Amino acid sequence: MTTVIDVVGLTKTYRETTALDDISVSFRKEAITGLLGRNGAGKSTLMSIITAQNFPTAGVVRVAGEDPYENAGVLQRMCFVRESQRYPDDFKPGMAFRAAAMFFPNWDQSLADDLVDAFRLPLNRRIKKLSRGQLSAVGVIIGIASRAEITFFDEPYLGLDAVARQIFYDRLLRDYAEHPRTIVLSSHLIDEVANLLEHVVVLEEGRVLLEGSAEDLQSRAFTVVGAAQAVDVFTVGREVIHTESLGPITSATVLGALTAEDRRRIADASLDISPVSLQQLVVRL
Repeated sequence: MTTVIDVVGLTKTYRETTALDDISVSFRKEAITGLLGRNGAGKSTLMSIITAQNFPTAGVVRVAGEDPYENAGVLQRMCFVRESQRYPDDFKPGMAFRAAAMFFPNWDQSLADDLVDAFRLPLNRRIKKLSRGQLSAVGVIIGIASRAEITFFDEPYLGLDAVARQIFYDRLLRDYAEHPRTIVLSSHLIDEVANLLEHVVVLEEGRVLLEGSAEDLQSRAFTVVGAAQAVDVFTVGREVIHTESLGPITSATVLGALTAEDRRRIADASLDISPVSLQQLVVRL
């Protein structure tokens, strides 16, 4: 696995609050990585430090083997679409796009124009007068049309309706397939973005809870459903991360990969088995 971002022993404290607690993590080159976790888990802080918009208390960050701080060559290779991105008061979307075109060497104006139409974005309205969804669309358009080698999307869908979010996912995947690059997508809507993700990093209270390929992570757990007693017998000695009961029926989510022997026992006990979605795994853990 080739990595393009390597973080080692990264800590960030704000007075008495520890936003990141000695984390080490790497991001794969030319892959879409989901950076997942609850509010306050440290996702935005991690992205802001990698893009040199914040400073670590301790630890090392390397982007393509280099320190990103005050490094114009590295910074031009990255695009950070922030949830709370601010623009000058008199800016209109077209001005923001022209500024982006001057900064990002791979900027594609025709793609930006196409995305403006897809999101029905009013170009002649001041950005501060845009709705929350329209403001998010400005960031999404910059993130995709920049074609930066490394692009971070920090909760990019806020205010976008279901149709607009699907446009974002579809157009991001289409352009990524034609122009591979490293994309890090922070999101709470795990089920919506799961099909986009090749790699997953889950943060919890400033630490790495899970890291791995999306496919491997989903194979780390399964759910068995059936008569309560049969489920209890099957799960003895196993790590159960969630149970639910409805009358005589119990559902148990179990950590661990299924073996051939497990499948035989499940069949003999007349239990049903189902995979665990990425969102279920993250939530249960």
